[in-house]
Amino acid sequence: MGWRVAMFCKEIRHRGPGRRAATTRVRRRQLSSRIALWSTLQGANVKGIVFNLLEEAVSKEFGEETWDQLLDEANLSGAYTSLGSYADSEIVALVGAAAKALKLPPQDILRWFGQRAMPLLAARYPDFFSGHADTRSFLLTLNNIIHPEVQKLYPGAITPVFDFGAGDDGGMVIGYSSPRKLCALAEGFMRGAAAHYHEQADITQPQCMHDGASKCVFHVRFHQ
Repeated sequence: MGWRVAMFCKEIRHRGPGRRAATTRVRRRQLSSRIALWSTLQGANVKGIVFNLLEEAVSKEFGEETWDQLLDEANLSGAYTSLGSYADSEIVALVGAAAKALKLPPQDILRWFGQRAMPLLAARYPDFFSGHADTRSFLLTLNNIIHPEVQKLYPGAITPVFDFGAGDDGGMVIGYSSPRKLCALAEGFMRGAAAHYHEQADITQPQCMHDGASKCVFHVRFHQ
């Protein structure tokens, strides 16, 4: 995929502040990430809007030809309607194709996607983002406002459940629960939301469902 893949690789390899310090746990996740992604999505359908956002994110940053090459590598047609439901195996194949090309774990691809998808979502659904002065205020509306509206727009959409608490350092403690266990995507969304509100996000994840926990837990601090 030439120089565009090199740019893609450089972008996704970037490590912002607050990356996990537990290297042993990270390595274990990297070794099992492809298996984990498949097993957590198995038997589920993915709404077409997710594919639309992924296509737009890749095409906008690296060109339409890069998206076409990912489709070829994944052996997919790429015909997705926003309201349609598609087999989980298709999103797994696309993420796997990118991970293979870049020699990166799928979780890193998901983080990149989540971060890049947030401004696209803000352009599509500005009402979800308006009226909030900062990222914290926006995130607190996920369970009771945003996700119910998403389910109205996209019937059958599976949305995660978040819980929120206060950290000792004045930050947020965010719990994430979903049968899909896409905590890496959730982290990317949080970073993307912070960028939308012109903030930086310091994120650590001391607890993860991929390590056997009942839910994922993020410690998050937002600052200018």
